[in-house]
Amino acid sequence: MQSPEASTAAISTRTRLHLALAAFADEVVGMLARLFAYVGALALLSILGLAALGQLPDLRDDEPAPKPGWSVADRSHPAFALSRLDSSEKTASYTILRHPEGGRRDVMRWASEAEKPLAELEIYREGGEFDVTRPAAAGLAAQMGLRTDTPLEQAGLIDTKFGPVALFRPIGLTGTPSCLGYLKRNEEPGLQISGFSCQGDTLPAQRAAIACTLNRLTLLTSGNEPKLADLFAHAERKRRACDLAGSPDWLLGSANAQLRGTL
Repeated sequence: MQSPEASTAAISTRTRLHLALAAFADEVVGMLARLFAYVGALALLSILGLAALGQLPDLRDDEPAPKPGWSVADRSHPAFALSRLDSSEKTASYTILRHPEGGRRDVMRWASEAEKPLAELEIYREGGEFDVTRPAAAGLAAQMGLRTDTPLEQAGLIDTKFGPVALFRPIGLTGTPSCLGYLKRNEEPGLQISGFSCQGDTLPAQRAAIACTLNRLTLLTSGNEPKLADLFAHAERKRRACDLAGSPDWLLGSANAQLRGTL
């Protein structure tokens, strides 16, 4: 029969053993919980990574969309016209282009019976898209059917009801000129008149043909632009009649004559 001291010692030993086992079990449970949490976190990161990789093509395609540019305005009505020299004349085409930032281009084109371009006249009303740093003659070569990087040189000035207009031709052109480009820019209202003409067998005749075209340009409607109406009303008072046959170079008298004032 155990003594009281021995019984107390045995009970104390069993208690310490139970406490140690309980602490060990708690440690094992805590370690397993941390392990499951770690594995779960790894699994979640893997799922997110795979999902991200799966979306990479879409993310690459989700680049900033280019800003909308010029588009044909089929429902818009012509705002300009050319007064006729004879009843057989007609405009081959009239195209209206609009820009989301407010710009408008009215483009008239003429072609020969063989569909060869003869002339083009563009009236560009500037909007928010207009770049003031862009050279004024930029794009004129393309209008003339040339490469956009074709260098142009000034081919004199002509006098029109809109004032002096600069003429341009490709650099290095020899012999009879095939086509002449032209450009007139107005600050207020912001307006640019440009185009080309292949009419005429000589330089004076071509100059006269361009001046006649611009002098015949009339405004049909100004919409909500009173300054545009004022510009054409003022120009109409300086309009001169066309006399291509009688005096093909009545404009300035010589191809490179200079006018006072600015373009």
